[in-house]
Parts: sequence; structure tokens; C-alpha cells
Amino acid sequence: MLRLTDFIIDCPDTMKLAAFYSAVTGRPIKEGSDDNWAGITFGEVELAFIRVDDYRAPQWPDSEHPKQFHLDFEVDDIESEQRRVLDLGATLQQDFIGPEGYGWRVYTDPVGHPFCLCRNKGVIWTDRGPIWPKRD
Repeated sequence: MLRLTDFIIDCPDTMKLAAFYSAVTGRPIKEGSDDNWAGITFGEVELAFIRVDDYRAPQWPDSEHPKQFHLDFEVDDIESEQRRVLDLGATLQQDFIGPEGYGWRVYTDPVGHPFCLCRNKGVIWTDRGPIWPKRD
């Protein structure tokens, strides 16, 4: 059986990018993290950061230097979360929020990786995470 254990992100400074995502998610940086490898644990999966010499940032939405991946974060209040991630060093790139307040906004982290803050209609938050609406 396959089990996803790590999602690894290339970067020039592991501890700096780990600190950014630690602040974004409210989860601590894994003990033993260092300048070559840092991680944040989410249950059985680790969001990890590996130092790469001569790192070249993606230039989203430029297809010549594509994004390679992106992370989605579902939020209750997109405006307050936007202020928070911008204060942490993110950059707003595009806004896809509709007139009813649902949709997503695309940001880049401090080294250029895109991620989204999302607000989906009907999602209910519990202490165990989001419950998604049933689809017909």
C-alpha cells in the first residue's frame, strides 16, 4: 500500500520558508529541522523544505518557468487571512473571489511558490477540519 509521507518544496533557505508556512498554518516547525531540511507535520504527512543551490523561483503564471505545484488553504474569512499572509511576506497575485464572497485568491510565498486562500460555499469547519457539502 502506498502512503504519502512528504510533500517537499525546493527553496534557497529552508528555515525561512518553514517559518513562513509555520506562521501561515499555525503548526510548529519539526524538531531537528536545519538549514538543509525543515518540516512541518500534518498528521501523517510532512510539508518539507529542502535547500537547493542555485534555486530558480517559478514565475507564475509564466509557462516558461511554471508553478510546478500549489497549495490550497480553505479559510473562514478570506479578508482577515489575506492581511495575515501579506504581513507574513506573501504577495497577492490574482483575485478570483466572486460577488457572493466565494472563490480563491492566488498568492506567492516569499520565494515565489504560488498558494491559494480559498472560500468554498457550504463548507462547515469543525475541530477535525472542514466538512465539504454533498454534491448531487
